Amino acid sequence: MIKVDFNRPITVGNEFEYMRQAMQNVHISGDGAFTKKCHAFLESELGVNKALLTTSCTHALEMSAILLDIKPGDEVIIPDFTFVSTVNAFVLRGAKPVFVDVHPDTLNLDESKLESVITPRTKAIVPVHYAGVGCEMDVIMEIANRHKIAVVEDNAHGLFGKYKGKYLGTFGALATQSFHETKNFSCGEGGALLINDPFLAERAEIIREKGTNRSRFFRGQVDKYTWVDIGSSYLPSDLLAAFLFAQFEQREKIQSHRKNVWNMYNAALKGWAEKNGVQLPVVPEDREQAYHMFYMLLPNLDLRQKLIMYLRERDIYSVFHYLPLHLSDMGQSFGYQAGDCSVTERVSDQLIRLPFYNDLSSADQEQVIDAITEFNF
Repeated sequence: MIKVDFNRPITVGNEFEYMRQAMQNVHISGDGAFTKKCHAFLESELGVNKALLTTSCTHALEMSAILLDIKPGDEVIIPDFTFVSTVNAFVLRGAKPVFVDVHPDTLNLDESKLESVITPRTKAIVPVHYAGVGCEMDVIMEIANRHKIAVVEDNAHGLFGKYKGKYLGTFGALATQSFHETKNFSCGEGGALLINDPFLAERAEIIREKGTNRSRFFRGQVDKYTWVDIGSSYLPSDLLAAFLFAQFEQREKIQSHRKNVWNMYNAALKGWAEKNGVQLPVVPEDREQAYHMFYMLLPNLDLRQKLIMYLRERDIYSVFHYLPLHLSDMGQSFGYQAGDCSVTERVSDQLIRLPFYNDLSSADQEQVIDAITEFNF
């Protein structure tokens, strides 16, 4: 029996050649030739006003909080079922997180709950496109615009996914991407800030360059650069950008393979899931998913844990996902308690993610499927 990892980063094209070229360019720090290629690719493919690579999606979220001038006392609405970076970026600026429960089908922020939690202190809404399936952005944007609240899309899972024909990450004033090794396109650690509001573009460059107008200096717009704002060092190495750009070049190949993997899981497990009361991912008809992951919701925590261990005994590595943020130590310090986000509490106990990566073979996937369908409830 062959070991099947949960995730495995791979090269798909010219990663090493482009890293060699970056070395030859004698510029391996931030904003070199390959960083600019990545910026141009994202701006052209997505149609965003400006894209800036960052050292992580976490840092792109932190930049968003700075750009929106988040201050102590502000409130930021965030789905309870997400990674801690989504909330930390705003708490670091002094904001109070307002956790909203998720839909039981898509596991995305439940937009029907937004109006009831908006207050005069609400500064931002941060929808997370879980598993690369878009949130209900028409409703979210209508509510946000009516209340004059900024929207920041956490699109870590959703690059090239679409909502009603429009790319995820192009709705809010800002959006963030992840290029962590678990994502469709990776450079190990990395991210990007997508800027749809042109008013924020120049300040974003300044914040990303330690609060200096260094980018304007290199464009010849000023004769020297200086400290003009708060900021930090959010630029990734051009070596990482070289690796990432090689993956961007193989966009069609990567997405096609991931689509095949997702469809194979879905088709092979559908009957088994219906028979055993297991929920498979839901993709509404007006969404085009990014094929980021394949997960299942088992009937309860005990069965979920048993299945994880059962697969592990067969050298198949599966994992659970987010824990409810409102039940964490930090969440409870903001006054949250059990029952506040009941859907999140339930799905967090039920969810299992299956092996999914860019060179997962049909044979390995069949091994996973066979093991699951032989599992005794």
